Amino acid sequence: MSRTVAGARVLITGAARGMGRLYAERCVAEGAKTVILWDRDGSALAATTAILTERSHGRTRVAPYVVDIADLGAIAQTAQRVRTEIGDPDVVINNAGIVRGKYFWEHDNGADTRPTMQINALAPMYIAREFLPAMIASGWRESRIVNIASAAGTLSTPRMSVYAASKAAMIGWSDSLRLELVQQGHGYVKVTTVCPSYIDTGMFTGASGPLLTPLMTPEYVVDRVWRAMLAGKPQLLLPWTVNLSKVLRGVLPLAAWDAVAGRVFGVYRSMDRWVGRG
Repeated sequence: MSRTVAGARVLITGAARGMGRLYAERCVAEGAKTVILWDRDGSALAATTAILTERSHGRTRVAPYVVDIADLGAIAQTAQRVRTEIGDPDVVINNAGIVRGKYFWEHDNGADTRPTMQINALAPMYIAREFLPAMIASGWRESRIVNIASAAGTLSTPRMSVYAASKAAMIGWSDSLRLELVQQGHGYVKVTTVCPSYIDTGMFTGASGPLLTPLMTPEYVVDRVWRAMLAGKPQLLLPWTVNLSKVLRGVLPLAAWDAVAGRVFGVYRSMDRWVGRG
């Protein structure tokens, strides 16, 4: 799997559009055995399935499942269907996510905070837990879990409090899982944690990239993630300024970091004009 997903079964969440669809296109292009598409938008999922099926020319089976991963019970039910109808995936890409760009006290507990934590933090854990045992039980088969977190999970950003919390939780869980697998001798199952800054997908329309951190194209990010996944790279931070911010946040006193992040890099004002979709 260090070069291609040919012959593998790949499951992608949030697969009907955007980056999820781009990951699915890579699967088809490389001749994956099956690409399993999870999304809550049935009509968009059907359209993507039709396009991918035509492109695959019969080499790749395209298997769509309409599922809202905010419904944690639906994850278990749909995972059982996948195991019965397709078999356990070799690769899981936890791509689906939502964002709320508002001050914390403007979040509604039911409409904002709960689904953000369920979709961004809990759902990836539930999904991985469904399929990880089979990956481990193979004893040798190269498998991958890719968790799309965010640079927001590595530093504080106004108007992203709940989103940042959800992604920080994802980062902590994902990298701990990586270490657990290595520690217990299951190194053939590799976990990649991805922490990108703003991506031009529609989710962050209106957001302004911090200094030296322009909005990245989905195609660029998907290509970098794909290569990191195949290589089993533990962590991918995009762009390079995300790593710089982590270093500066770690060595500077809090007041100094606030000044740098707020006045120099513009991190603390980056969501002021956000109008993206949730």
